[in-house]
Amino acid sequence: MTTARHDEPRETSGATTGGLLRYVRGQQGDAAVAEVIRRAGVAATAAELDDQSRWWSYDTRIRLFQAGTEVLDDPRTMFKVGAAALHTGLAHSLVILLRAMGSPRQVFGTLPRAVQKFSTTSTMEILEVGPTSTTIRYRLHDGYPHSRLDCDYTQGLLTTVPEIFTLPPATIVHDECQSDGYAACVYHLTWEARSRLPWRRRSAPRAVDPELHALRGQLQILQSAATDLVASDDLDTVLHRIVARAAEAVLAPAYLLAVDDPAGGPPLVHSAGVPDEQVAGLAAALRAGGDLGPGAVVVEVASARRSHGRLAALYRPGDGAIGDETSMLAAYAGHAAAALDLIIALEGARNEADRAGALLDLAHELAATTDAAAVSEIVSEALPRIVGCSSAGILLWDPASGSLRSDSSVGLDDDGHALLQATVLRAEDVPELVGMLTDREPRILSAATSSPVMRRVLDGVGTSDVVAVPLLAGGTFLGVATAGWRDGETPTQLDGDVLARLRGVGDQATTALQKARLLETVRHQATHDALTGLPNRVLFLDALDRAIRGVTAGAHLAVLFCDLDRFKSVNDTLGHAAGDELLRQVSARLRAAVRPGDTVGRLSGDEFAIILPGLVDPADANSLSQRVVGCFDVPFRLEGQDVTVGTSVGVAVQEPGATDSAEQLLRRADAAMYRHKQYGRSPEDAR
Repeated sequence: MTTARHDEPRETSGATTGGLLRYVRGQQGDAAVAEVIRRAGVAATAAELDDQSRWWSYDTRIRLFQAGTEVLDDPRTMFKVGAAALHTGLAHSLVILLRAMGSPRQVFGTLPRAVQKFSTTSTMEILEVGPTSTTIRYRLHDGYPHSRLDCDYTQGLLTTVPEIFTLPPATIVHDECQSDGYAACVYHLTWEARSRLPWRRRSAPRAVDPELHALRGQLQILQSAATDLVASDDLDTVLHRIVARAAEAVLAPAYLLAVDDPAGGPPLVHSAGVPDEQVAGLAAALRAGGDLGPGAVVVEVASARRSHGRLAALYRPGDGAIGDETSMLAAYAGHAAAALDLIIALEGARNEADRAGALLDLAHELAATTDAAAVSEIVSEALPRIVGCSSAGILLWDPASGSLRSDSSVGLDDDGHALLQATVLRAEDVPELVGMLTDREPRILSAATSSPVMRRVLDGVGTSDVVAVPLLAGGTFLGVATAGWRDGETPTQLDGDVLARLRGVGDQATTALQKARLLETVRHQATHDALTGLPNRVLFLDALDRAIRGVTAGAHLAVLFCDLDRFKSVNDTLGHAAGDELLRQVSARLRAAVRPGDTVGRLSGDEFAIILPGLVDPADANSLSQRVVGCFDVPFRLEGQDVTVGTSVGVAVQEPGATDSAEQLLRRADAAMYRHKQYGRSPEDAR
């Protein structure tokens, strides 16, 4: 049993101390960071202070704040550190969770719980909160000397909430401070209302969306965590790293990991932030699936092959998770399980140095791969070295057609590869596949005894024997990993080490495919509208920019800007669920109305836009705009009744030789739409 520990009371998260040091480093470099630590008299390295899984005392926190202010020689240092937290201090996972709440008002309502992720020495209370203002009471607990620097930091941090939603920072008024003898600090914040049109909200160049910044950061953390976890073949080191890096998935005061010993000994327990006297009892309850209380986020550390144990993020009584932290911790636990699978496989193969090295190489390659097709190719290339087979491949399952198709293969001649690529293995034709779908167990296939379909395939690719292992994500069948041998090359036994090695690689392939699909989902969510599935504003502008650059001589490019008429009345009379359904139906009609090469996007609210590339005549844009208007002639069916909703359409055409940017062209289409809406003229007149 191992507990991560140091002598400091766990009162301040490493996210706070790390944010300060990153800000100082950005201002004056590493030498200034070293000077801050020296002046504060803190017996810790910069890396330790930047570790989100470690916590420090309130005293250490204030001494670092004082030293940072002195080194930078700026009395406003701590306010600026707080104000820069979106880029230097806040955990990416927390930014994603807060952004998902939808508005600054919702975030401020949740802040009292979020504060507990960073400090255990203070209490926050929301006195009132409205659409563009809030009043907050923030009290340092008795026994701690209040610091104006800490107050400045808190003020700067609070002003960043609107920035999560790409709004300007909040304005803060602070008339009552605990340092002045008041019972608590009281902050009154106001911020701008959200605008439907981002370019009307600000004239400065667009900054990086904090959510996109956080998503990119979270992706990097997932990839870095996967690489880090497989970087050691020592089980104890890996378990320690699992606990240490869990804070990058979910920020909490304490963590507990309990897994089975591969050697059959007592359970292996690692923790951080859990009092020594509580570790054994909590670990036993964790392994048994017991209730650790409402302030616990518990996930399985499990791969497709086995369940290793459980991982928990623990909050203080009265506190708890924010949003869907379970999914974030579960995604990380999947990497941890893959690392444990790898370690166990390596411990069983230490006498086979070459193959163990090949497994480690594969793990590193898969950890750095974010594309599903690349995962299949990497696994196929690695299998002959790891299993010792003549040929190998990955076949992926298509649930819609109930069939397996080759995704990658190695070790076949051109004819065999072409045959495999053209073959579709349907469940109704292949009894071996039906059996695998039923019991989820591997199959050892021989050309001499297989079903007619499988015999033709094996003979055609020149393979006499194949070991096929299902790729399983929980109960979901993803596909099959295969290892094959030519006639006369088959090992005498296929159901021993060969099958075990293939299963191990299959588990890694499953985890890598899941990760690739997760990353694809995250990328899609970052660039697509969640309600309609259409490209969002970011992706639409990127597509428009590429379309502008791709205009060829004799061709024209146009943009249609569409704004629904009477959409608000639908929401007001039938409710927001009907409004959402209307937007989905509008999306479907727009996609049906345009040409295959056109791009439809939802910019915000009830605003849509369409890219029309390759127009022979600029007048063609008007014809297409009339087609778009015409697709609203048929009433929409909402809540059991017909609802008539129209649209105002503006057209902007990029003339030959014009240098309009994507933003400028879209803005011209928007202006044309408003003229259409205001004067009721046809879209071509509104140009």
